[in-house]
Amino acid sequence: MRIVAISDSDSYLKWAGALISSLPPEWESELIVVQTPVMPSASQRQSALALSGIDPESLARLPLVDLPQRLATIRPDAVLVATRGPVARVLIRMASKTDPRPVIVSGLPGISIPATFKALRFRLQADLFVLHSLREIREFTALSRGLGWDHRFALATLPFVEKGEQLEKLEKRGPGPGDTVPGDLVFAAQAVVPQGRADRLRVARLLLDAAIADPTRRVVVKVRAVRGERQTHDELDGYPELLEQLGRLPDNLVVSSEPMSVALDTAEGLMTVSSTAAIEAIARGIPVIALDTFGVSDALINPVFEGSGLFAGEAAVIGREFRQPVAGWLDDNYFHASTDDDLIEQLGELVSARRMGALPGRAAELLPGGRLRLAWDRRRAFAEADRTLSGAVALAVGVPARAAVLLARRIARRTRAVRGERLDSIGLPVVGARRGRRRSGFGSRQSAA
Repeated sequence: MRIVAISDSDSYLKWAGALISSLPPEWESELIVVQTPVMPSASQRQSALALSGIDPESLARLPLVDLPQRLATIRPDAVLVATRGPVARVLIRMASKTDPRPVIVSGLPGISIPATFKALRFRLQADLFVLHSLREIREFTALSRGLGWDHRFALATLPFVEKGEQLEKLEKRGPGPGDTVPGDLVFAAQAVVPQGRADRLRVARLLLDAAIADPTRRVVVKVRAVRGERQTHDELDGYPELLEQLGRLPDNLVVSSEPMSVALDTAEGLMTVSSTAAIEAIARGIPVIALDTFGVSDALINPVFEGSGLFAGEAAVIGREFRQPVAGWLDDNYFHASTDDDLIEQLGELVSARRMGALPGRAAELLPGGRLRLAWDRRRAFAEADRTLSGAVALAVGVPARAAVLLARRIARRTRAVRGERLDSIGLPVVGARRGRRRSGFGSRQSAA
């Protein structure tokens, strides 16, 4: 079995490296980073691959234009497309043209509740979609079927979660003889959760208050990028910069970009809004606070923690009142039995079908615009990393076309609103005053899902 993994950003690189490292040892694998504006730096690559056994220095970093020849040379049985959604759609189309066509696998690198339309749409042409909990399988399957799609899902334990020792660690309460008591409050920062500047500044002040409350123990702000580095999602208000605005900081409030596995080594507990780092901590028996200051919503990516017993407010953070998860929540959320995992089995079935010439084709999503639309998608996904003439032409045509579509939609919405107000003022029912937004054409919005 030969599998090639293609990644594009820090979080997806961490996931891809860990996932291919968890495959059977007799399988051959290669990891490639495709060049995009968010390609991880050398330090980010080292951090992302810390537990994978893959040498960051040996990592191939290729432009999109070189990938078809690389795949044609390797002739992989399977290609793992481990990238953000818009990039995944382009790479899946590209890999589908490789002769003979490999099995195309894609997926999401962490907590993926709620299931989203865009995550499915960008990976519609993949043969297999990897998820990491029974709940994710259930919710993504329901959404896919409800949309009339036929995604095939596979379950795999989060590959960077040390699940083998979870039960022993979860049962352990307090240090044993000779154990060192860790003391760090580790905050797992996220680029866009919470998103607003005021909310992020509130979190920064909370971290400062927690450090002041106990000068003998550290508060570690674990970031995924330092100034000048990019992340899977663009971060407008980074915590280091926000903390600088709060004045002189105590010595026990520190910022760290080391691997999460290293940060957890000295953690008393972890605090986050919705980071997958919470799952990593739980697997190691480290208690967690899922901050509920901003509520529970899909936008915060924290409904997954409902029923976990992990939610708490700012007073609990300052008092370091960390929580262990409710036992009944674990099985449905990332801590299922290893016997439930079926990624290896399903991938093996698909590869066997491929070798017999019986791998079913996957229909591409039909979108208006033909080749120009394909070039537009590529240019939007890769930005300046796409140096093709067709991409430049698509950008020149697509930007004004998209602006015109958006303007037309705004006018239409305003017209419907005015019409609705007039009908309502004379007591007539308003029919069709609001309709669902189109999801195709040059006006469609991109996502990093």
